[in-house]
Amino acid sequence: MHITEKYAELLETLSPLRGVVVAFSGGVDSTLLAVASRAVLGDRALAVHAISDLSPAGETQAARALASELGLRYEEIETRELADARLASNPPDRCYHCKSELFTQLRRLADTQDLDVILDGANFDDLDDHRPGHRAARESGVRSPLQECRMTKADVRRAARLLALPNWDKPSMACLASRIPFGTPITDDAIARVRQAEERVSALGFGQVRIRAHGDVARIELPAEDVERAVQLRESISELTRGAGFRWVSLDLDGYRSGSLNPETAEIGETGPGPSDA
Repeated sequence: MHITEKYAELLETLSPLRGVVVAFSGGVDSTLLAVASRAVLGDRALAVHAISDLSPAGETQAARALASELGLRYEEIETRELADARLASNPPDRCYHCKSELFTQLRRLADTQDLDVILDGANFDDLDDHRPGHRAARESGVRSPLQECRMTKADVRRAARLLALPNWDKPSMACLASRIPFGTPITDDAIARVRQAEERVSALGFGQVRIRAHGDVARIELPAEDVERAVQLRESISELTRGAGFRWVSLDLDGYRSGSLNPETAEIGETGPGPSDA
């Protein structure tokens, strides 16, 4: 099916809805969904961004600017995930607790504005990943129109490029808790140093950076094509990462792998299996 037909199917899927709240991270998936919802429902489509303790640096500012540029109806809420002891203990279903809280807040907001459906940007490829948040979405009655239309990540990017969305090629992002192996408690300090280290290394010109925090060791994942350049910049990378609070810095020669800490993909001796995505 041509991408224009898939996008038309997405619009058709949205058209019967009376009003929607779109969980808007600012990534390409939720952006395409928010734009499509706006095209079909106008002001009955509300994009809502969660300001989170666990967001990578700059994501809220980027989402805010993107919503303004695209003319989305936009609001923000605040989530405090680390206040939940279940989540902070970092169990394998950590994402379930996080998403349950998010969807509860979105439902409360939707009810106050008489908007009947909550949408998220999960795409068809996500069905193959380790994502406990999907269970929270099902239990909360959240719909995932991209999945319903069988739109893969590649489809989403093609549609976003066709629509000239400015973030059509934005690298995938994930909450910073996904940098810490399951079973290792998530603390404000741990998240702060991961956030700072990723921000510093990204400033060297790397578009996709993951700092996997194994205690005092920072294991850096970069796309395979960036590994050679990282070796050339090893002194700067080491200094910047140690300056964020790590004692030792390593470069993963296997390169960036989404979900590399997941139970089925983890291959090093961290404490317990690791978080989903990114």
